Amino acid sequence: MLKQSLSFLLAGCLALPGLARAAEPADAALVKRGEYLAVAGDCMACHTTKGGKPFAGGLGMPVPLLGKIYTSNITPDADTGIGNWSYDDFERAVRRGVSKNGDNLYPAMPYVSYAKVSDDDVKALYAYFMHGVEPVKQAPPKNEIPALLSMRWPLKIWNWLFLKDGAYQPKPSQSVEWNRGAYLVQGLAHCSTCHTPRGIAMQEKSLDETGGSFLSGSVLAGWDGYNITSDQNAGIGGWTHEQLVQYLRTGSVPGVAQAAGPMAEAIEHSFSKMTDADIGAIATYIRTVPAVADSSAKQPRYTWGKPAEDGLRLRGVALASSGIDPARLYLGNCASCHQMQGKGTPDGYYPSLFHNSTVGAPNPSNLVQVILNGVQRKAGSEDVGMPAFRHELSDAQIAALANYLTGQFGNPAVKVTEQDVAKLR
Repeated sequence: MLKQSLSFLLAGCLALPGLARAAEPADAALVKRGEYLAVAGDCMACHTTKGGKPFAGGLGMPVPLLGKIYTSNITPDADTGIGNWSYDDFERAVRRGVSKNGDNLYPAMPYVSYAKVSDDDVKALYAYFMHGVEPVKQAPPKNEIPALLSMRWPLKIWNWLFLKDGAYQPKPSQSVEWNRGAYLVQGLAHCSTCHTPRGIAMQEKSLDETGGSFLSGSVLAGWDGYNITSDQNAGIGGWTHEQLVQYLRTGSVPGVAQAAGPMAEAIEHSFSKMTDADIGAIATYIRTVPAVADSSAKQPRYTWGKPAEDGLRLRGVALASSGIDPARLYLGNCASCHQMQGKGTPDGYYPSLFHNSTVGAPNPSNLVQVILNGVQRKAGSEDVGMPAFRHELSDAQIAALANYLTGQFGNPAVKVTEQDVAKLR
């Protein structure tokens, strides 16, 4: 799962340190399968900087309580990448979070999830990174972590407590499709990284559907990884199988949800490129994850709101972006795309703002993030973009606009303060 300055875990194959290409020839089919698995693992999103060489690392990732780490070069360069790593070195890093030199990796690398990846798939990934990736000589910047906090030995204790060893074991009582979906969701796709709440040590509270909080939602780096359990109000229990497949494939289900931030990255780099069979399997499995309720969710996120009614009074009024008249802020900054009444466009390219999961969510963090940072998402041949307003609007204006949006189009009980915006800016 995901390139904004995400937090501790939102990312995809994150921090392998150092290595070039193995000497022995690789089977072409194995390399090709490894390439697909790297897509499923969303490795590109975290190990590639904007405009940078694929998998050359260097992406900065804020880690709660520590500072900032930079993702490693995982190309087969012998000096700055992983080209000198054996298969055993690679496997130990991917599934156990230990680098070639014996250092423990920060759990920003989702090895807790990758521990469930099968031996055959890890071998295919190794073949791809050694033989299918162009080597790039590029060392990442040094991590920005205070010396006292940079010691790695506490991670050995963390792993002892929270790392569960062993690849995914199919459940005989479930279908082949369900098991394939479970394997992907719990393993390579590492959905739990962003969608499962964390404990005091930043560990995921549950790693599969047998845990009481699996996929019930989490907040990382200011983005709300929504509850995606089968709960009708707090989760996605009201979504159809086809809607979930469409969302994973395109990032958009008009009248329900549109992806932004880390989820948009996961769709662009991973889900949109996966096979129909695998996306269908993921949807099949996720829709069976036991419901986890949330008292703050009075109705589904995508059922709130109605068209705006105050556009007519603003016709002919100057549309300056200064000032704190919320309706005028909406008309001056949003209405040209989302339309005066918030209905969006008929084709859904510019989404409706009512019946919209981002606007109807009980936590307004994602709404504020979208206003601040815009939306950038590509799925197939379609590019979707919304401009960022962080430089055009003040914290007070964004708070007023967000409150107008939730009051008119979303959950009117949700309120945003100027301080809330400042924390996310």
